[in-house]
Amino acid sequence: MDILVKEVSFTEKIKNSTFLSELLICNSQNEAREIIKGQKTKYDDARHVVHAFIVGNGAEICGMSDDGEPSGTAGRPVLDVLKGRNCTNCILTITRWFGGTLLGTGGLVQAYSAGAKQVIQKADEENAFSLLVSKTPFSFSCDYSSYNIIKNKLEPFNLFDISEIFGENITLTGFIQSDEFELLAQMLKNLSNGKILL
Repeated sequence: MDILVKEVSFTEKIKNSTFLSELLICNSQNEAREIIKGQKTKYDDARHVVHAFIVGNGAEICGMSDDGEPSGTAGRPVLDVLKGRNCTNCILTITRWFGGTLLGTGGLVQAYSAGAKQVIQKADEENAFSLLVSKTPFSFSCDYSSYNIIKNKLEPFNLFDISEIFGENITLTGFIQSDEFELLAQMLKNLSNGKILL
């Protein structure tokens, strides 16, 4: 499953109506509400701000709104496209400025689906998605003499947000890909004859 790491937008005109599709990073249901509120304020001249969102490590929370479009013609098609991408922690808003021509229910479903597909395709082209990695925090201290050896041994591991504090000893903190935590613990234990504990 992928998460969004970069925001992407796509604009399209259909029968004089302008559709602005935006794929935004969103990590919770509350954040989704704030983003929607922000979009409606930002585009207060628009007729509709339709949205769909998926959040949670297992994509377990999702929501959508037609925002005044006929029921089932906007939010549901957008959510279906989003679910089809196998992604989480993102919200897709499609803002519509009405151009005077009614699209009908079929036309609306097609327009909102197309907008969602186009912005996701653009996101894929721009590498805006990244694989969701489960991370575990870690911390350990070592003496200066073993620091360089340990530093070299850390290279194959998937580490994130590393911080080094140089004091009497050197303390390293950060996050490691969860399935590598035990391997790192074992490596440190073996390297230091059990003196360094993760």
